[in-house]
Amino acid sequence: MLDKLREAVLQGEYDAVPALTQGALDTGTTPAELLDSVLIPAMDVVGSEYESGIRYIPEMLVSAEAMKAAMTVLRPLLSDCGIEPKGRVLIGTVEGDLHDIGKNLVVTMLEGAAFEVIDLGVEVEANRFVEALREHQPDVLALSALLTTTMVFMPQVIERIEEADLRTSVKIIVGGAPITEEYAGRIGADGYAEDAAAAVTVVKELLGITA
Repeated sequence: MLDKLREAVLQGEYDAVPALTQGALDTGTTPAELLDSVLIPAMDVVGSEYESGIRYIPEMLVSAEAMKAAMTVLRPLLSDCGIEPKGRVLIGTVEGDLHDIGKNLVVTMLEGAAFEVIDLGVEVEANRFVEALREHQPDVLALSALLTTTMVFMPQVIERIEEADLRTSVKIIVGGAPITEEYAGRIGADGYAEDAAAAVTVVKELLGITA
């Protein structure tokens, strides 16, 4: 059953995943064991294969959807067991930008890596990010922009966070098609991720998570 679930996630068979997940639970596998020994390792493979050029974005997306289907079954059980997420990430696409495919993939990959993710959606203004930081107190803030005309709002968000005296309480990562590592450093971000798989790696590194 566990091998079938792992393979279903790898192949993106999201319709089959909920039943396989429940079947594994019914045979006595705990939610934590499923997450740590099956689901997270499967998504690690997906991320590694994407970075190696073995997988492409559509294949990554269907595996991410399969992971999301498994988490729909597991999330309430993990909460009931008192299992804490590895960290909390607040994410949103900056003001003026309606693109969300890349952001949504990052959300799913982070959730698949056992992070709690608060998604503010698209066209998020700087003040909304500040309000959400105060409300949710995340470990990491992830800013996304897919246009050169909207990437200029990233430094404005960081400036507003500094003005609100919240900068030292959160790590900030940025990403999106026009963003570079050089730009991330120039605007004062703590990290840059070129894709969803890299975002998981960067968040773990910033939080000192080795597994």
